[in-house]
Amino acid sequence: MTLGKRLALRFALFLPIFAALLFVPAGSPRFWQGWLFLVIVAAGSLLPMCYFLRHDPRLLERRMKSKEKTGAGRLFQRVWIPIWIAGLILPGLDYRFGWSREFLAPMPLWLTIVSQGIVLGGYVLIFAVMRSNTFAAATIQVEEGQKVISDGPYRIVRHPMYSGILMMALFSAPALGSWIALPVNALVIPVLVFRLVNEEKMLRQELPGYAEYCRRTRFRLLPGVY
Repeated sequence: MTLGKRLALRFALFLPIFAALLFVPAGSPRFWQGWLFLVIVAAGSLLPMCYFLRHDPRLLERRMKSKEKTGAGRLFQRVWIPIWIAGLILPGLDYRFGWSREFLAPMPLWLTIVSQGIVLGGYVLIFAVMRSNTFAAATIQVEEGQKVISDGPYRIVRHPMYSGILMMALFSAPALGSWIALPVNALVIPVLVFRLVNEEKMLRQELPGYAEYCRRTRFRLLPGVY
């Protein structure tokens, strides 16, 4: 099967599952926040896929490999996947049962719209990262011929892809109109920190010039913070 067909099959399987995680708990197609979120996720996944299929198919091959080679990587996956699933299911349940409205406060419309925009911004940042770094694999690894990337988003922080993921994860709860889901989504912070610390440990050992890059680029995830 060609790369294009494999990607199309994966996308065709992913989108209905993603939609089900949003709308089955919500119990209603009137969950408009879910529809807007679904459009952003679909566009943020499909458009870069089409771009890189034409301009950098090797990057997509790397991104499709999900088997981690290290114990820390496998632990990350075991923790990350349940958090990701819970972060999609809870807003739908919140919409159905009105927990945020009853126990906290209605989500302001402006915050939902701004949060949807930030989620989209996370996809844009990840696209910029992949354009800068063809070795941006989905797993922790160092390949033959890999070099340190220090331009584009990598000039600002050492792990800009994780910065984009953090934007998407933290703002998905308000984007979906739920205060209740926010603490669950916040769990991605320690999980991503665990991931990047272990990744840096390997890169310092196996990627020539990475230690020097770390000295030049101070912040790992958020400029001025960490």
